[in-house]
Amino acid sequence: MNTILIADDHPVVAEGLRCLLVKNGHNIKVVCTNGVEAYHKILTTKPSIAVLDMNMPGMNAIEIMEKLQGEKLRTKFVIYTISNDIGTLNRAKELGVKGYLLKEFAMSEVETCIQTIRTGQEYFSPLLIEKMMINNNNGIEDLNVLLTFAERKILGLVAEQKSTKQIAEQLFVTEKTVETHRRNIIRKLGIPVGNNSLVLWATKNLNQ
Repeated sequence: MNTILIADDHPVVAEGLRCLLVKNGHNIKVVCTNGVEAYHKILTTKPSIAVLDMNMPGMNAIEIMEKLQGEKLRTKFVIYTISNDIGTLNRAKELGVKGYLLKEFAMSEVETCIQTIRTGQEYFSPLLIEKMMINNNNGIEDLNVLLTFAERKILGLVAEQKSTKQIAEQLFVTEKTVETHRRNIIRKLGIPVGNNSLVLWATKNLNQ
């Protein structure tokens, strides 16, 4: 059975997450109250997913992930934080984080996040992305953080008004692959789903 470890030094928050996830049918293996405990519990219990508060006594979420490098664990990590610092997000991505949430919205997004990463995808809070873009003027530089190379390439071609078929032919991939990338881009950037929504966003934000 897939299991989840939760680590937060605020018992009320940890218990709230535990109750929410248990209610939705998830198996919670353990709840930790500090980073050192979380590190050792991840090593010994090997949960399928570890949901970590960024800042905890003893060891923060980034330090836990750094120390676990080389352990060959299959655990997927979700971090939630009060900060929208790009440098911290960059480091988390370098370490292979699968989910990244703003703490103030963690309760409403954690279930979607877990379901998303269990399908093999990443989940970054749309509200986090929006805040980063506001703080970075137009937010274009953040695309290097949020999107893969293939997704950025496809987004650039979308901005050139290329159709899915044209993009597939130019990149020597299938139209299905292009459509998958387009859906992932829309999800990661928090673009409302609708006719030509990605084209409109790309045209507005990239053709400047």
